[in-house]
Amino acid sequence: MDITKIMASLETKHPGETEYLQAVKEVLLSIVDIYNKHPEFEKAKIIERLVEPDRIISFKVPWVDDKGEVQVNLGYRVQFNNAIGPYKGGLRFHLSVNLSILKFLGFEQTFKNALTTLPMGGAKGGSDFSPRGKSEAEIMRFCQAFMLELWRHVGPNLDVPAGDIGVGGREVGYMFGMYKKLTHEFTGTFTGKGLEYGGSLERPEATGFGGLYFVNEMLQTKGIDIEGKTIAVSGFGNVAWGAVKKASQLGAKVVTLSGPDGYIYDPDGVSGDKIDYMLELRASGNDVVKPYADKYHVDFVSGKHPWEVKVDIALPCATQNELNGEDAAHLIQNKVICVGEISNMGCSPEAIDAFLANKVMFAPGKAVNAGGVATSGLEMSQNAIHLSWTSEEVDQRLHHIMHAIHAQCVTYGTEPDGYINYVKGANVAGFMKVAKAMIAQGII
Repeated sequence: MDITKIMASLETKHPGETEYLQAVKEVLLSIVDIYNKHPEFEKAKIIERLVEPDRIISFKVPWVDDKGEVQVNLGYRVQFNNAIGPYKGGLRFHLSVNLSILKFLGFEQTFKNALTTLPMGGAKGGSDFSPRGKSEAEIMRFCQAFMLELWRHVGPNLDVPAGDIGVGGREVGYMFGMYKKLTHEFTGTFTGKGLEYGGSLERPEATGFGGLYFVNEMLQTKGIDIEGKTIAVSGFGNVAWGAVKKASQLGAKVVTLSGPDGYIYDPDGVSGDKIDYMLELRASGNDVVKPYADKYHVDFVSGKHPWEVKVDIALPCATQNELNGEDAAHLIQNKVICVGEISNMGCSPEAIDAFLANKVMFAPGKAVNAGGVATSGLEMSQNAIHLSWTSEEVDQRLHHIMHAIHAQCVTYGTEPDGYINYVKGANVAGFMKVAKAMIAQGII
């Protein structure tokens, strides 16, 4: 495999798509050795086929706001790869949404879903619409308008969307309702649904819960107990909420949360009613974190990320590239033990390189945050058999899946000196499953 040639070709075809190109390069660097041991992959041009999505659906979304004015947004669905199952991946409603971000997320989703051991392909979608500042009626009208186009391209055995940034249970409900009206069918086409109409217990917390299960597995490989460890978390939405909740249950202490305005430092730890307040803060529609500092009389640091705080474990839970090389240097200097991306591609390439070079335990989002989509897969299973599992049953299955993902990473990522390169392990494990499925199904 000539990585330089492949990346040059992609950069020519897709100029300026930095997030997508970054994600592809990371995977190629990890799999090059094992890829070159399989001439059948080269003959079938697996890489050239895998790095391009199967299709990209783009469309306009006209809707009417509360003032009676017509608004027009862009909608997308990137169906990346369905070699191992129906397309599966979230919908993101945010001003920053563009094709580069959605392609990167869909590409990552392909390998993440393969790691879960469940039969799910990779996809992602969304719109440059932001629910922030919109009324309930405006959000409903937008979701319905969005589905007027998307419904043709999704289905329980075709493509199963879910939520992502800007898309929670409310938005999923409105989209599912419109899908049901248009198709005259009640099927498990969406995940992240309400419990009253086919949703799964533990789905809102699953990404954070799974992330902590994975991080705990990492620590246990080195004989380290998570109890009593201090943790820096970024963000304060559903992902961070689940992570904080599970960290507290495991006996660790989360000392930071963050938003676009800065971060809070709570040396006593985010626990008890403080965890409940995270949900209240998010539900208020205001994405700043300073009100937490005001309410609990703790430090607030404006305009900065929490990675300068001395902690044992760092968990990015907000967005892509939120932890850069300088942040990594701070954490390494402060002797951080473990870093786990619970957000998608939460660390920049410079940060990842620094962690690996200094032999810090580091695991990428496609492994650490796979608990969210894994529980979405469990929701699909429950819908298919028309049954609901208890919270304990879902959690047991989630725990088993995260254990299996960790085991795959260890198998493919353990280096001669005993250091576990989780980036390589996750990429190789996910790639091998998808590549073998593609080979088996011919050139399509």
